[in-house]
Amino acid sequence: MKTESIAFAVAGMCFGVILGWVLATQEASRSSTAPPAPAAAAPPAAAPAAANQPPPLDQARVQQLQAAIQKDPNNASNYAQLGNIYFDAQQWPGAIDSYERSLKLNPKDPDVSTDLGVSYYYTNRTDEALAQFERSLALNPRHTKTLLNKGIVLAFGKEDLKAAADEWKKVVEIAPDSPEGQAARRALEGVAAAHAQQGTTNQ
Repeated sequence: MKTESIAFAVAGMCFGVILGWVLATQEASRSSTAPPAPAAAAPPAAAPAAANQPPPLDQARVQQLQAAIQKDPNNASNYAQLGNIYFDAQQWPGAIDSYERSLKLNPKDPDVSTDLGVSYYYTNRTDEALAQFERSLALNPRHTKTLLNKGIVLAFGKEDLKAAADEWKKVVEIAPDSPEGQAARRALEGVAAAHAQQGTTNQ
């Protein structure tokens, strides 16, 4: 997996603040007897690095890969690399199309499957993202990038902190010293801080 996952876009942010927002939204939904308002947009840190402009699309590399695909249309790796180029430029439709084509040729690649799930999430296709992550985990139940991203999508896409924390705990158990494990640990610390702050506010 060449591209950055969702979690790395938010790993440097304050998880306590972000997850506190999610927790507050959950609390408001539970306490309100009126029909819930339309879901608020995800906080800025849950979206693709809003503060940083994506790099421009590498047109030369795109043309090289498209030429390679024309010569060898059954090469899954070329489609995956093309998906990475579109992903890095945050051009999600191109990334999704390329990753889907790659997986048709090689459906047993959990990295590409997870990148596709991330791309789905960034186009507001949360349920499809989670379903894709499940396909990745069916291939490799210990795939930490998938578990990490699944937690992020559960937290920000479904506002389910408990389920998100369960996924992050798995990452810490599997690879505590990896970048994914460190990001998951920060996320869990953020959940704890959010709950603590919420408890103080409700007193």
